Amino acid sequence: MSIKPLVILPDPLLRQISKPVESFDADLRKFSADMLDTMYDAPGIGLAAIQIGTPLQMLVIDLAKEDEPKAPQVYINPKVLWSSDERNVYEEGCLSIPDYYAEVERPKQVRVSYLDIDGKAQEVDADGLLATCLQHEIDHLNGVLFIDYISRLKREMVVKKFKKLAKDRPPSRLAV
Repeated sequence: MSIKPLVILPDPLLRQISKPVESFDADLRKFSADMLDTMYDAPGIGLAAIQIGTPLQMLVIDLAKEDEPKAPQVYINPKVLWSSDERNVYEEGCLSIPDYYAEVERPKQVRVSYLDIDGKAQEVDADGLLATCLQHEIDHLNGVLFIDYISRLKREMVVKKFKKLAKDRPPSRLAV
């Protein structure tokens, strides 16, 4: 497959709301493989389609540790159906905001409905890191970034830093 370039903050694509996937075909399978290759290469544990310039409601996750076999997961048109009142704090990072990490508080557990790569309806009850990762990636599909959960001052500093870095980088191209 192929590794795609990542969309990096402050690119406005990251704020775009993604559209539902409607076609489950060989192109979608290839695209999911490209997403996984890109995520593994970065390296990361999750990637939303918009992060490689394609505004589709699709994300990939693999929480396997380095010494474990890969365990790729593909979620298409995911929706959070339920989230717990109990909260968890994880230090989050993002492939679109390289080398920046911050503690983010989110619901500890979620129930997510989604379609698998064959278009079959699925549900998953997730807690801990999987719950956090799903929420982080689903946020991307809605134009929300993890820095939206930190203080305004910290967020403004991060955006300012990445705007300065972006002057040396060409803008992303929409891949749809």
